[in-house]
Amino acid sequence: MAVTIHAAILRGITAIPIEIEVGLSGGIPGLTIVGMPDAAVLEARSRIRCAMRATGFSVPRMHVTVNLSPSDIRKSGSGLDLPIAAAILCATQQIPCSAFDEFLVVGELSLDGKVCPVRGESAYERYCQTNTMNLCGALQTSSYGWSVHTLADLRSPAKAKELTHSSAAVDSYFTSEIDEVGDYNQVYGQELVKRALVISAVGKHGLLMVGPPGVGKTMLARCLPQILPPLTQKERQESLLIHSVAGLPTHKIAQGIPAFRAPHHSISMAGMVGGGRPVMPGEISLAHKGVLFLDEIPEFASNTLQVLRQPIEQKLVRLVRADGVYEFPSDFLLIAAANVILLSLILIHSTECLQKPSISAIFRLLLIAVLEALWELVIESRTHLMGVCIKVNDSYSIVY
Repeated sequence: MAVTIHAAILRGITAIPIEIEVGLSGGIPGLTIVGMPDAAVLEARSRIRCAMRATGFSVPRMHVTVNLSPSDIRKSGSGLDLPIAAAILCATQQIPCSAFDEFLVVGELSLDGKVCPVRGESAYERYCQTNTMNLCGALQTSSYGWSVHTLADLRSPAKAKELTHSSAAVDSYFTSEIDEVGDYNQVYGQELVKRALVISAVGKHGLLMVGPPGVGKTMLARCLPQILPPLTQKERQESLLIHSVAGLPTHKIAQGIPAFRAPHHSISMAGMVGGGRPVMPGEISLAHKGVLFLDEIPEFASNTLQVLRQPIEQKLVRLVRADGVYEFPSDFLLIAAANVILLSLILIHSTECLQKPSISAIFRLLLIAVLEALWELVIESRTHLMGVCIKVNDSYSIVY
């Protein structure tokens, strides 16, 4: 008799339900996985065998056939390790089968039987809430479900309960978010630029700052998320979903802090709007309900800037691929900065800059056409007279 376990895979930011069917038959002992699995799913055979032995379960001495239904959808990712192992244990009567009727099982297995978290936990939790199911796996952000740490935990009776998670330190290697650098009171001068940033934040207007290096354009942009209002419950859920699918830390989003993304100017079109295999959200989706900061904007490729037009207007990225259509929300505030040598004099039609041989006329015309469609505000940041900062009675004074 075949045993069925409920699982799911990710397609964009949506969890697609998958049924794991396991059947036992005579013949040469082995494990066969059918149903259009990719390389990561096929590699689960070795991980499952080692994990079962490490946690005290017996590996069946029969031929095991695993079917991933529906068979017309390609299955990818390592989140099917735990449900396949659970289905095999149920088929061999090593754990009760009825315990998983109301659970959606996802998780990756290590060789010692430890259950590892997978990306997209928020997407799986959202599916469970819609279909009145409970999530089972190495849960990190879910508020309700069955959190298992090792494969041996499946021996205990299945029980979903309220979960609390301790905030662990996040390695900065896994995130490109900018750390807190203070507020605008710590930036001397640039009152006109500060006023423009406040107007941009209030009205969600795109802003382009031009000026010489070292005047504080980047620092002012980094402070912008601190004057934005905290994320609402709905906005927080949307941002958590995107960051969870991308495999990025979600601790700041969970606190209601808007996202701040600052990609390098060498970013590709796929990195900006999303893509790859599997399809992942791009920078404009990761900046959803937050700030997308493009520093040194003249260095970005013109086609990369061109793809920003439609997401800004529709607040949505729609990617059409051979295996389906992927949609990512992308409602963000666009802030950019440019060096005055390359851009400031172009925007004010300076003859001196137009005669520079290093800037071609075609590039200038294309760049100006792109910028006019993306930014509603353009502000020039100028150099101010600097002095010595002295701290007196918990306050700072500037002495020239």
